Amino acid sequence: MLPVLVACSHGTASPDGQRAVGELVAAVAARRPDLDVRAAFVDVQQPGPDAVLDDLAGRPARLVPLLLSAGYHVFVDLQRAASRRPQVTVAPALGPDPRLAELLCARLASAGAAPGDAIVLAAAGSSEPSAVRDCAVMATTLGRRLGAPVTAAYLSAARPRLTEAVAALRNQPWPAGREARVVVATYLLAPGYFADLAAAAGADLVSLPLLVPGEAVPPGLTDIVLERYLS
Repeated sequence: MLPVLVACSHGTASPDGQRAVGELVAAVAARRPDLDVRAAFVDVQQPGPDAVLDDLAGRPARLVPLLLSAGYHVFVDLQRAASRRPQVTVAPALGPDPRLAELLCARLASAGAAPGDAIVLAAAGSSEPSAVRDCAVMATTLGRRLGAPVTAAYLSAARPRLTEAVAALRNQPWPAGREARVVVATYLLAPGYFADLAAAAGADLVSLPLLVPGEAVPPGLTDIVLERYLS
């Protein structure tokens, strides 16, 4: 019997965010109908990972973080849940991954970003150094894809904060005749509190999160979830 895929997202009070993540979980289940796919949440929403695992009554399971970097929730919350159950393992976080950079590029293009804009990658932030490093890697990966530097900035816990990074880029010297536009690439899985903060950080343009409710789930994102499960 294949392990149950327990898709563990952060959780959000935003109905749009809940719908978007639910659509990702549904897309994973549709791609692999042979798998038992369950949703769990490390914060805000229920059920938590322990409740889902208890409901499985000892069946093998793989906790797949629907999280863009490996921080406290991966290393503490999910590892703690798995450590109590020898038949449960924890997969890596979704990021960093070049396919996420491709999706970020698509979101930036839809927002109206253009060559010459100053780009800031807006991540949720974490007190866990590994999560900050993961986001810095994604900023570098996105910068290579765009052919221009990308600044990593954070909405909580880490520096620079997004508002600081936006202000610093706006105040830098700009070549004569060049429009000073600062664009935020929203490196968040779904709408919610942090996406609202990113939208209010003072940038000229702000891209949408990776998931948008009602839109088709990007196939690359579904691929990453399943690859993490199988890794």
